[in-house]
Amino acid sequence: MHLRRTSKSILVILITLVSSISLLAQNNSSLPRSTPEAEGVSSAGIIRFVEGVEKSKNELHSFMILRHGKVIAEGWWDPYKSSLRHTLYSASKTFTSTAIGFAVTENRLKLTDKVISFFPSDLPDSISPNLAALTIRDVLIMSDGQYPEPSSIAATSKNWVKGFLATPIVNKPGSVFLYNSMGTFMLSAIIQKVTGQKVVDYLKPRLFDPLGISGMDWEESMMSVNTGGWGLRIKTEDMAKLGQLYLQKGIWNGKQIIPAAWIEDATTEKIIQHPELAQAKKDSSDWEQGYCYQIWRCRHHAFRADGAFGQFIIVMPDQDVVIAIQAETPDMQNEINLVWDNLLPAIKKNKIPEDQNALSALKAKLSGLSIKPNAGSFSAFTANKNLNKYFILEPNNNHFQSVSIHIRDSICQFIINTNADTYTLYYGAGFWDARQTNKPGPSLVSAAQENWALLSPYKVASSFYWKDDQTLVMIMRYIESPHNEITTCHFEGSKITMDIERSFDYGSKKSEMTGVQK
Repeated sequence: MHLRRTSKSILVILITLVSSISLLAQNNSSLPRSTPEAEGVSSAGIIRFVEGVEKSKNELHSFMILRHGKVIAEGWWDPYKSSLRHTLYSASKTFTSTAIGFAVTENRLKLTDKVISFFPSDLPDSISPNLAALTIRDVLIMSDGQYPEPSSIAATSKNWVKGFLATPIVNKPGSVFLYNSMGTFMLSAIIQKVTGQKVVDYLKPRLFDPLGISGMDWEESMMSVNTGGWGLRIKTEDMAKLGQLYLQKGIWNGKQIIPAAWIEDATTEKIIQHPELAQAKKDSSDWEQGYCYQIWRCRHHAFRADGAFGQFIIVMPDQDVVIAIQAETPDMQNEINLVWDNLLPAIKKNKIPEDQNALSALKAKLSGLSIKPNAGSFSAFTANKNLNKYFILEPNNNHFQSVSIHIRDSICQFIINTNADTYTLYYGAGFWDARQTNKPGPSLVSAAQENWALLSPYKVASSFYWKDDQTLVMIMRYIESPHNEITTCHFEGSKITMDIERSFDYGSKKSEMTGVQK
């Protein structure tokens, strides 16, 4: 009897344990992990990819590689972290397109619906035949017919819908490809019209929650409409999840959350970017393979979500692979070439033998990824380790009135006084000092009339160094965006010359200010 009771007790414990493990697995929002060789990918090939990145002009912030639905390699270059969101720029468009797919599935709209039908109060006095003919599908495939595309509306008007509809449509809708981010904003506005929800809120129970994506946010116009064509911030793994959902034809955890027919339609070529281009040029470009529903076709029968400065979700159906990348690069084609040249050859059809040496080397490589702060001149650092300076600045376009610089050992405190605000910034000597700031950072869309308060405070990691005895360089990385801001102060007697540069200008533009010490 005692043994029987003991056996029953053990059985109950085992059942409870198994149930707990199963429940934990169901509630775990992370993707499953595996090793490269177990999924038919060479660890050595992934190392070659990382080494290729390090030798190139591309600054990657993170990447994640999935094979057969499992993460086989992932890395973040310090100070970027797996827990941080990252601005997607135009890779946001694919999420907006996905929202259209859900709305079509729910019979809230049709692709043949006319755009003007959703905005009767924002129409121009005269409606041209081309404007009257413009459909949701035309907008989805970047064939709005406008020329030039009306991106300036975002900077000159609060009512972007009205500005878009007032822009002349010179080509028949559906006939000519021209990239048009304001068109994607219109898709976001249409979703909000038919659902009563912003795109980010509409997608939450339909996409984000099922995929275990949380903490996302999305930039908004001053009229509280998500920007649609840019501005979504999510984590690297979240990007990979969307790619995996598309690879699996809309199935997630055994459930069809968006129809396979929509995924197929959304990823099939709808329009050629430049049909007149020579075939040789088409064959060498991942921007000339055809465009789908806010998704680009790639070489090697792949497709991708694509954002400025190298934000990619690359889906490779033939290889059953998804690759998510966050970066800041001046050459997006070069970044994709690193994938084709290094990762594609490393992917085999079947499982390959274990290679413990290569796997260990890969793990060591990934664990040590870092963007190293510049050490600068040690003698200049030593000479200026206790510095206090205050400068009154000449009138300037940045509206900076004065700056203070205080250095104590390994921390530089930089205080900016503007017409309206005071910003106190901190930089580490030889390390990235992680903090938050209300000072807006560099952005490709900084001129847009948006509700920027939604993004504040900004997470930053900053360092400083002395280029020489008179030149102080401060770098502030906005680590939930691709960008950083470089401030260079040159001291000459009681005078200061200060340059501020956005990283994505790559030295071509600098904002210069001068001042006198008080």
